[in-house]
Amino acid sequence: MSETNAARPVAVVTGASRGLGRGIAISLGAAGYTVYCTGRSGSRPTGTWSGTVHDTARAVDEAGGEGVAIVCDHLDDKQTAGLFEQVKADRGRLDVLVNNAFGMPDWSVKDSPFWERPLSLWTDMIDIGLRSSYAASTLAAPLMIASGPGGLIVNTSGPGARVFRHSLPYGVGKAGQDKLAFDMAHDLAGHSIAAVSIWPGLIGTERTLSHLGRGEVDSIKGLKDYMESEFFCGRVIAALHAAPDLMSFSGGTFYATELAERFGVEDVDGGRPLSRRPLYGAPLYQPIKP
Repeated sequence: MSETNAARPVAVVTGASRGLGRGIAISLGAAGYTVYCTGRSGSRPTGTWSGTVHDTARAVDEAGGEGVAIVCDHLDDKQTAGLFEQVKADRGRLDVLVNNAFGMPDWSVKDSPFWERPLSLWTDMIDIGLRSSYAASTLAAPLMIASGPGGLIVNTSGPGARVFRHSLPYGVGKAGQDKLAFDMAHDLAGHSIAAVSIWPGLIGTERTLSHLGRGEVDSIKGLKDYMESEFFCGRVIAALHAAPDLMSFSGGTFYATELAERFGVEDVDGGRPLSRRPLYGAPLYQPIKP
């Protein structure tokens, strides 16, 4: 390991094969991080959409960071534990954990009653999503605590936490992500490690753009003014982690674009998407008192 790489802050981004997770990993790489990129897509994509953890790790390198690809099924706690054991052995520290693993079948964007959905949707959105965030945070916390103050755990969530969107398990999972960050913040406060939940806007991923093209996303929520690139949230996370008042955010849920405005972060096109607060309202959880 070079002296440059040894000095880099270390991040783990789960669900980094494609979409938002890929964008977050690359943006953290551009900010100078070593990024462990995890997901089930190893030598080839696991589903309809392109992307593997190895593709993402190479893109992190190209952005100026150091990418490390780890094939990991976050439904398997042993594999998740092995991930953090490897980070500890390789780097001896962990500065940022982004919990982004989530399963969303293409058909799940079409609203229909919960009794018309297969029970497997719960596994996709609660077990792969919410439970994996809890498991990863639990297994990462000792390493983050040993690394010293200034660590950050981020859950990617969304307005489904407070309004109906897509399906019942979708909303339960998003609400759980916000509450998980809020409660973790209480336990981590004494170690000066922050936990937050972030609501991205409408993300211009390959999947989303495809659904927009077919008219499968509600038109008002698909307006260009609310859309952000898959890299925007990662830029926000890097700025938040670097903030001297990081702990003042711990426990809160935030719209990504509102944090971006606070830190002066712009998207790749030099602009900043509108907040969807007028559409969905305020998040439930505010930062805990220091």
